[in-house]
Amino acid sequence: MQFSELWLRSFVSPDLDSDALGHLLTMAGLEVEEQDGLAAVFSKVVVAQIVEAEKHPNADKLRVCKVDAGQGELLQIVCGAPNAAAGIRIPCALVGADLAGFGIKAAKLRGVESFGMLCSAKELGISEESSGLLILPEDAPVGTDLREYLALNDTLFTIKLTPNRADCLSLTGIAREVAALTGSPLSQPACDPVAATHSDIRAIVLDAPDACPRYSGRIIRGVDAKAPTPEWMKQRLARSGVRSISALVDVTNYVMLELGQPLHAFDEAKLNGAIHVRFPAAGEQLLLLNGQTVTPAADILLIADESRALALAGVMGGEDSGITLDTTDLFLESAFFAPDAIAGRARAHGFSSDASYRFERGVDFALATKAIERATRLILDICGGQPGPVVEAVEPGKLPARSPIRLRAARVRRVLGIALSADAVAEMFVRLSLDVVRDGEDFIVTPPSYRFDLEIEEDLIEEIARLHGYDNIPVLAPRGPISMLPRPESQRDAMFVRRLVAGREFQEVINFAFVEEAWEKDFAGSTDPVRLANPIASQMSVMRSTLIGGLVANLATNRKRQTSRVRVFEIGRCFTRSPSGQPVDGFHQPIRLAALAGGLARPEQWGEAGRSVDFFDLKADLEALLFPRVAEFERAVHPALHPGRSAQILLDGKCIGFIGELHPVWVQRYELGAAPVVFEIELEALLETVTPAYREVSRFPAVTRDLALVVDQDAAAAQILKGLQSVAPAIVQRIELFDQYQGKGIEQNRKSLAFRVVMQETQRTLEDAEVDAVMTALTRHAEENLGAKLRA
Repeated sequence: MQFSELWLRSFVSPDLDSDALGHLLTMAGLEVEEQDGLAAVFSKVVVAQIVEAEKHPNADKLRVCKVDAGQGELLQIVCGAPNAAAGIRIPCALVGADLAGFGIKAAKLRGVESFGMLCSAKELGISEESSGLLILPEDAPVGTDLREYLALNDTLFTIKLTPNRADCLSLTGIAREVAALTGSPLSQPACDPVAATHSDIRAIVLDAPDACPRYSGRIIRGVDAKAPTPEWMKQRLARSGVRSISALVDVTNYVMLELGQPLHAFDEAKLNGAIHVRFPAAGEQLLLLNGQTVTPAADILLIADESRALALAGVMGGEDSGITLDTTDLFLESAFFAPDAIAGRARAHGFSSDASYRFERGVDFALATKAIERATRLILDICGGQPGPVVEAVEPGKLPARSPIRLRAARVRRVLGIALSADAVAEMFVRLSLDVVRDGEDFIVTPPSYRFDLEIEEDLIEEIARLHGYDNIPVLAPRGPISMLPRPESQRDAMFVRRLVAGREFQEVINFAFVEEAWEKDFAGSTDPVRLANPIASQMSVMRSTLIGGLVANLATNRKRQTSRVRVFEIGRCFTRSPSGQPVDGFHQPIRLAALAGGLARPEQWGEAGRSVDFFDLKADLEALLFPRVAEFERAVHPALHPGRSAQILLDGKCIGFIGELHPVWVQRYELGAAPVVFEIELEALLETVTPAYREVSRFPAVTRDLALVVDQDAAAAQILKGLQSVAPAIVQRIELFDQYQGKGIEQNRKSLAFRVVMQETQRTLEDAEVDAVMTALTRHAEENLGAKLRA
């Protein structure tokens, strides 16, 4: 809402400058969104009158004007404005004036001396557009300082109100707040009853009392609709962002801004019978003031007479019943509409209005009669006329109830953390015009009709905090014993893991946890994913059960931008349906780490030939992350991975994830070019590690022997290695696979696996007999239990 500071100060004028007033409003919950001076900063600009205006002898578009600026003699000023003419009154910047940094000096224009400058609204910073000089009223006093005459020493405030503070959608409401916050006296507009001079009335029937429990109306006859709107009213309307239309319309808008009560005036001659507040009949249409013809839905409230609909209640009047400059008799209405009956009705037809904006947030249900009296007085003062009696239809039982609220003083102290006396709290409630009764240490508070936001005890505590001042509530740091929590060496945190993965040249990404349903089917083989009840987009309708889909999308995006080498990882939560006995609510939410490598294995360089990343590159990265723990890899099938180039990852005999090359079908479908390699494991497996332990370093030489075994083509090297390690004696330090061979000298469907056996003792040098015995034992076990044969 936009308003003028000078208008506000006509109600309440605290001893604060504009900046302090803006800060006060913001800290009280009425956030000042904009605060601008009405006009540019200028000086020595006065009201002047053009006495003569003649064509410039040396320029077709210039005029030489004789100007009376109240200086005792006429000033000669050269002006280029097209509307410069004798007799008009305009702003004149005298020699020495400062127009926002632009100084006015005596000068010659095309050989003619000029002593000043005649100004447009744009040059004074009053308007952004101007087609000529700013024309002032004929009675503007010549020689008067323009800033004083036009009240330009004003500030325009625009406040951003929360929906619960509809009481501040008026100057009176804001003034009440300022008076309560500062303790300054409040002067409210006079709303004294206007005596009726005739007895004509129009009956009012509330056919929908739940939606409209109060409706007031009055007939005013003999008005002059062509009467000019007073300058002071036009000025206040303009500074509130409302365009002046005609005197009668301007009065209704003015009262709405002043009191917060929307009003509407009908042409009395166009009405037929009683006024009905009802819902529409099927197919009923209405032409609105904005030129739009609407067919109201069944839940949109109408104002109607005996023959037709007249207006959308609380939204906008109808064109056929509206007042014009020829109107002589009018019916002035003022009503209370339930917020639920108005909310969203204007937006349903693609527009909004000031009235609907207020009614859907809540208007003071006791204000209707006061507003109609205030508007009547203004109409009589400006347009004349004879008022009739006010007719009001009301259903008291349907009006909002203002139930008393009990406030406990102890609760105030506990929530705000400050000790306020009972008298101080009572004084705040009085400043807020709340009806309060003391009950021991408690307060029984009845909110006024305009405060819909006060319903529970916490609302009153908020009011106390606002009036006391949020800046005055001390900030107390919490106190408590601080001790270092134990952190075992065998436990790592997620940030440590992130650094490890980043150290392997991976870039971290963060993707949405809600994904396309097709991703779940392609990369997780899930036909029953966890669905979202209210997705942010139709293509993000399910929760992910794997991180692979997001990484593939990252790769595809980079591929489209000609990025040839991509290495990304993500640590995130996945969502799957829980098997029986798992966490409650039917969902399991594990945190996983996934990584993807695509393109070249190493950055392009002169020192080595480029090659594409493969399964073993990513396997090496994963083993480095798990070190010193050793994982096992077993062939497995996964929906996202190549069936012959994928494996499950086992740690201590438990499957912790999968690794492999992306399935060729998905590579083609998602236009990835070369197939990337991915892995996904449970993060928990990386958080546990082995505590380093000292082991004596032998001073004696190690003995190395090679053992080449011929096994079946489909035999897993890991299983052979595991079998050899299971029977190796203590002197065997390690057994490593270093070669695989197929071809000449090896039977078809067989392969040769060569293992290096390293043996060493810490207290002595090993003898040949011991070494030979170990090798014999390993060979015998391989042949008898592992289906292997010693290669000749």
